[in-house]
Amino acid sequence: MAPAAGLSPESTSFDPHLLAGTTAVVIALLLLLVFAYRRRLFILWWMFAWLLLAGSMLALSRSYASVQLGWMVYGISQLLGVLASLAFVVAADAYRQRPRLKRGYGLVLLPLAIWFALAPVALGPKAVFALGHLLIAGGMAAGAVAHLLLLRQTRLLGAAVVSAMLLVLAGLNVWTATALSRPEGPGAPALVGMTVVFLVGALGQQLMAFEDMTYELRLTNTRLEHAQEELREMVITDPLTGTRNRRFFDEVIGREVQRHRRYRTPLSVVFIDIDRFKAINDTLGHDTGDRVLREVALFLLRNIREADYVFRWGGDEFVILISCPEDEALRRARELQHAFATTPHTADLPPGVALSVGVVEVPPDVSDIMPLIQAADERMYTNKKRRRT
Repeated sequence: MAPAAGLSPESTSFDPHLLAGTTAVVIALLLLLVFAYRRRLFILWWMFAWLLLAGSMLALSRSYASVQLGWMVYGISQLLGVLASLAFVVAADAYRQRPRLKRGYGLVLLPLAIWFALAPVALGPKAVFALGHLLIAGGMAAGAVAHLLLLRQTRLLGAAVVSAMLLVLAGLNVWTATALSRPEGPGAPALVGMTVVFLVGALGQQLMAFEDMTYELRLTNTRLEHAQEELREMVITDPLTGTRNRRFFDEVIGREVQRHRRYRTPLSVVFIDIDRFKAINDTLGHDTGDRVLREVALFLLRNIREADYVFRWGGDEFVILISCPEDEALRRARELQHAFATTPHTADLPPGVALSVGVVEVPPDVSDIMPLIQAADERMYTNKKRRRT
């Protein structure tokens, strides 16, 4: 993306093209070290873009004995600048996914390469001067937009710095193509300023590579947290019914009893058993029994409050921890009995499937919940016998 001043280097104490080209090489080498550590494809494309920029600048850092050769080199320098700008676009795309480089791209670039290599020899450097800088500006602007989209997606500050660098380079190339009438390009101050822009862009790329590492760590941590949550759900959930299991009961009961004791909030235990479940298993098979268990569990989960817990206690038994006094808990348990008996879903279940319930309130000074569970179980059997007579 070198300006045309390389046709006849200015008589300055240093060659600005050599400075810019050397800077681009150093940046490429630094990115090579980063790539050796990170192994990310977008870093490799960045490095490739800087090497193309370095070639574009260094090609103009010397004079040539033949005028036609110098003009050809100038055209090739412009072509390298165009390719470098496109490499920045591909680098942004390579951050999200492996870029797909189709053969058609080469068919488009081939005539462009022929024009930039041969047109200056036949028509002079003006044939590729404005065209080259405008194409470079377009590529740099596209790369800037691509990195801005990365910023929006990943919130990487380095992407914003790289985008700003590419926008400045795009603006400089537009200015060169429109404000200068001869392919001599901007002078040494402009090229030194371009070198500064290179360095700022390199800092942005280093920052983005570091942020990418931390971003990847955050994503990994998030995935691990989700995996831990899923594993915990598997550990505390009964796989057949989707209710909580005995393991989770042992985990949560201490906390609930402590809250019950500290804040004097009412707490009751509802013990539920499925009528005729053993007969269903023995006569209709375990598949039918499992379907009954799932339907009952789904019904209970749909008809209790979010603050309450449903546990599969074992076999066809369920326990509900409900935050209310015993009389209200008993009323709600009977409402569950009646609602289950009249729900349309029970029509598809084997005849005689119903719920028996037993309720016990948890006293504030309780130290062992298991006797209360047993008492609720006994009341459930009393309820079952009363309903059979």
